[in-house]
Amino acid sequence: MKTILITGSSSGIGKATALLFAEKGWNVIATVRDPEKPQIPEFKDLKNIWVAKLDVLVFSTIEKTVAEAIERFGKIDVLVNNAGYGAYGPLEVFDRESIIRQFNTNVIGVLDVTKALLPHFRKNKEGIIINISSMGGRFTFPFGALYHGTKFAVEGISESLGFEAQTIGVKVKIIEPGATATNFAGTSFDFKNDENIQEYQGLINTLKKMIEDVEQNSVAPGVVAEKIYQAATDGTNQLRYPATPDAILLLEKCSNESDDIFIDGFKKQFGL
Repeated sequence: MKTILITGSSSGIGKATALLFAEKGWNVIATVRDPEKPQIPEFKDLKNIWVAKLDVLVFSTIEKTVAEAIERFGKIDVLVNNAGYGAYGPLEVFDRESIIRQFNTNVIGVLDVTKALLPHFRKNKEGIIINISSMGGRFTFPFGALYHGTKFAVEGISESLGFEAQTIGVKVKIIEPGATATNFAGTSFDFKNDENIQEYQGLINTLKKMIEDVEQNSVAPGVVAEKIYQAATDGTNQLRYPATPDAILLLEKCSNESDDIFIDGFKKQFGL
């Protein structure tokens, strides 16, 4: 029986992925920041899901859980770096602490968890690292300098890491979701604004309206979980997996058009 470790498993894509892999007969290490909170009801009756504490901002929890997981299951076959959130808003309204938290969670957390598992993968001469990026890891929306900056970083880290990982028998893969019906616009969304800065308000209102429209056409997180399962089991060296219909469409458009044409198209949508 294969084993997968998933960060950020309490809701959304992480939760759906844990349930899917458990259904497929895998051992699942579903990590959450606070396992003392009420347990996820769907996990309760599944004996092959182990809920463990792992906060990507607290390195000691990463080391402890990885060590316990290896001791408990003997081997980890797949790592899914899913934990993260989105900080949006004019850059000048974010304090330095918020900026650092965004990059620590979405980038340093990915590096820390991956680094903790690499010696285990190297010893086994195999393993798969799946990093959850976004279609926003290859193009951007207004006021997402922090969030998109982290997802562009995840794309670059993953692509580069793939070279060295191949020398130890490990594959690196990137999942690129678009609009997904998760809690991204709730607890996973950190939006900041200062209405006293009038120059930004028109564009902010346009962005908010677009986010509302996008949410109405979002897909269930299970759609992304299925793409993660494909990446974990297809046996290929494919690097990127656009994971939702809008991501597939827009990423193809992004790839086929010049920066000027693609970005100008977005600017027109935002009235710029």
